[in-house]
Amino acid sequence: MTQTRQIFRGGPIFDGDQMLMDHRLIVAGDTIVALEPDRGDGAAGDVVELGGDVLSPGFVDLQVNGGDGIMFNDAPEVETLRRMGRAHVGLGATSILPTLITDTAEQTRAAIDAAKAAIAEGVPGIAGLHLEGPHLSVTRKGAHSAGLIREMAPEDLDALLAAARDLPALMITVAPENVSLDQVAALAGAGAIVSLGHSNADFATCSEYVRAGARCVTHLFNAMSQMGNREPGLVGAALAHGDLSAGLIADAIHVHPATIRAAWDAKQGPGEIFLVSDSMACAGSIAQSFEIDGRKVLRRDGRLTLEDGTLAGADLDLVTAIRVMVQEVGVPLANALRAATSVPAKLAGLDAGHLAPGTNAVLIRITPDFTLRA
Repeated sequence: MTQTRQIFRGGPIFDGDQMLMDHRLIVAGDTIVALEPDRGDGAAGDVVELGGDVLSPGFVDLQVNGGDGIMFNDAPEVETLRRMGRAHVGLGATSILPTLITDTAEQTRAAIDAAKAAIAEGVPGIAGLHLEGPHLSVTRKGAHSAGLIREMAPEDLDALLAAARDLPALMITVAPENVSLDQVAALAGAGAIVSLGHSNADFATCSEYVRAGARCVTHLFNAMSQMGNREPGLVGAALAHGDLSAGLIADAIHVHPATIRAAWDAKQGPGEIFLVSDSMACAGSIAQSFEIDGRKVLRRDGRLTLEDGTLAGADLDLVTAIRVMVQEVGVPLANALRAATSVPAKLAGLDAGHLAPGTNAVLIRITPDFTLRA
């Protein structure tokens, strides 16, 4: 059977690293066969005129709490992941780490089993798992339930080590207050992406955890010790340590654009800042409220808050985050796109976030006014 052959041309093509002008992308079936200068010759295939839209790899979102009206915590099952994956593919995030926020040991095990089953079934969009808690700091709990936060016990570690071996990507957000250096070293050694977050730890302590194997910081600036003149805190550690990458909620609500710009310019490499949605149940839906552990979360004016005003995740998709980065922060479009594609994909060890011959053609089109073209 002859494969369908398509030629994408007439707009910038972002390959995961750079923006290519006057190029064309040729796809046969589901596979990219060429990314080359557009010479204007009559290459065989159905021509797709981009009309100035940017052609990009699908987004890679490492922090996704829900979608399609449901939270992962509500029902950590394959069907929930199927609904979440479908909702986020519709928002341009073609590879996601469904994220379980602080919950019981039983729910955590169910989430691990669901992620393993979804990946075995090839559920679209599901690339691994992110466990944000329960081993966090009550002091910096944010919207997490204080009654469920606890120390990492030996049986917790054993379950996480097994999950790290079984899943293609496992990110675990922990706080030094409730996880030991030896536990972090064991998790890192098993291939887990250990991320520091929801912590009031000082710079020196955070630095010790980086040396033990932590590689990431969860939602930079939010729910963590801040940078001061005499104590840099976790924010300072995220920026100063090249071994750390850092997720960022770029909705101009969680972090002011001027603060984002300062952090962007200050970040030491090779670790980089990448974009996350931290999206909740309302992603891809018209839901105006939902619940976390029986507590109501309200959706108003682009914010998600508990009834006491505490921010509870974000009402954000990554194309909107890219618009904020470009229009309000002043980051070049190619750099903002890297932060939503190849940078998180590399951190998580995922074969995603780039366009090259021989790879799957997972493509999205972004209009000049930062919307997704269907």
